[in-house]
Amino acid sequence: MSFQTSKNKLAAALDTNKSPLADEDYDYLCRLIYERSRIHLGPDKRVLVTSRLAKRLRHHGFGDYGEYCELLRSPRGEEELQFLIDQISTNHTHFFRELKHFDFLRETTIPKWQAEALRTEPFRIWSAASSTGEEAYSIAIHLAEHFAPAESGRWQIEGTDISTRVLEVAQRGIYEEERLTSVAPDVLRRHFQRGANQWAGRYRLKDELRRRVNFQHLNLLEGNYPFMRPFDIIFCRNVMIYFDRPTQETLVRLLTEKLAPGGHLLVGHSESLSGVKHALKLVRPAIYVKPD
Repeated sequence: MSFQTSKNKLAAALDTNKSPLADEDYDYLCRLIYERSRIHLGPDKRVLVTSRLAKRLRHHGFGDYGEYCELLRSPRGEEELQFLIDQISTNHTHFFRELKHFDFLRETTIPKWQAEALRTEPFRIWSAASSTGEEAYSIAIHLAEHFAPAESGRWQIEGTDISTRVLEVAQRGIYEEERLTSVAPDVLRRHFQRGANQWAGRYRLKDELRRRVNFQHLNLLEGNYPFMRPFDIIFCRNVMIYFDRPTQETLVRLLTEKLAPGGHLLVGHSESLSGVKHALKLVRPAIYVKPD
């Protein structure tokens, strides 16, 4: 089968009723995605996969999903695989999502850390699925607001994601105005630059804050994380809901290994470690601590 298709076949690809995702192709995509990302796609995700891959079919000029699967099996498939993972990864996020976690930082973890006068290591936080950067930058803003200016060098933030596409957005730190509605106006003025002319309607994180977050590509399930020092807090929210139980247990074990004793793992409020083997203790909903 040729990778090039006629205009008629391409038009058919835009109509999923005319060019449905065949069972064998969907099964292949599910297996491939699971092998490479551990994202578990059940039968109920067929419509999601169909709609998200339509753009890739248009990009390549393919008329059906079988041709796309053929590409993935070909020598060119490894390069296309990253685009596949990018399209399937769910990257819904916004600034200061799940405010109770930020309340916990302000009320509990930051004061506790500041009270440890003999501590010399910086306060370290990892946004393990940082997507387009809103979570990591929300953390940075929060720390900048609650640490004294003299303590600005005493905290560090790492941001990682499996998708290179969203990491490019995160590293730029530029956001449409409508994506900043959850940021208080005074905070917006202190930490963002308002765009003008061709940048009107967009805001960029100020350089001094943007430089405080280090973004890098990482598959959480591969282990061998590139971090020498443990973290005081790991945000890994709304990630495990896409994994099966064995994968959840693997992920929690790997993340726990990178937590400092007394450090906290924060998961999404729609998630729970109930039924998952782990060595953490529940502190409050969606917040776990690694025993000293």
